[in-house]
Amino acid sequence: WMSLTPSVVQDIHMQGGTILVSDRGNPPPMEIANTLKRTGVSQYFVIGGDGTHRGAMEIFTCTQEIGHECAVIGVPKTIDNDIPIIDGSFGFDTACTEAGRAIESAYVEATTNANCIGLVKLMGRHCGWIATLASLASRHVDICLIPEMQVSLPKLLGHVATLMQRQQRAVIVVAEGCGDTILESAAGTDAGGNKVLADVGPFLKDEITAHCKAQGIPITVKYIDPTYMIRSVPANAYDSKYCSALAQDAVHVAMAGYTGVTVGKVNERYVMIPIFAISQPGQRKVDLESPLFEHLMASTQQPSLAP
Repeated sequence: WMSLTPSVVQDIHMQGGTILVSDRGNPPPMEIANTLKRTGVSQYFVIGGDGTHRGAMEIFTCTQEIGHECAVIGVPKTIDNDIPIIDGSFGFDTACTEAGRAIESAYVEATTNANCIGLVKLMGRHCGWIATLASLASRHVDICLIPEMQVSLPKLLGHVATLMQRQQRAVIVVAEGCGDTILESAAGTDAGGNKVLADVGPFLKDEITAHCKAQGIPITVKYIDPTYMIRSVPANAYDSKYCSALAQDAVHVAMAGYTGVTVGKVNERYVMIPIFAISQPGQRKVDLESPLFEHLMASTQQPSLAP
């Protein structure tokens, strides 16, 4: 247990990460509910994604079963920005900004070294929001690969070879979730129940190098994996303000007597949403028929890489 006094929290908005410490895997919901009752906790705030909110819903149900009056309030949070209904998750804007810096580093490497490819792997297990938005912001990306896309490896390698023959450089961005689409992941799950993904970054680096060598195309590949760097930095101005508004709304909702709800911004309005409404639909993914994806394709000028 940690006492969050004003002196403890006065500077946390200037720090990266969380002083509460993130963790995967939790005690059974009934055990948490009994602990809340035993310690007299009447307001329980849960911060996380759809899985965390499913757990919050179970805890809410358990508090009802044992007759403990406790406001269970969620605050949506995932770096992948894949929570349905809400406009976006806090921290996503900051993550895209940091991802953009990694892409710019790859561009510098690609343009200042002969026959060079800058390859960047970004976070995004099931969706490509970070890779998509960071690539659009950069405008220097030649190929962007996201989990929503079906990608033929031979077509991808052929396009890379064409790029290197034409312009002698390239910047490629790939989301980590492509480790389950471009190649097959190994079996197994982590402590949070998420499938363990194959590492697509080194795989692509080796495949591209081997293919270009076989084609007689001289290349070097500069591989950049900023994975945890993009979520460990202090929030930018937008996210800092967004976090503050969500925190104030969550406390207001609890003080008003609501429970089993989460707070978020929908169509630019701060609202209360039943927890089950965002924990059941699954992840929000990039729509390949959307104007956003069309903008991405226009920016990278990459052809369809579908099988």
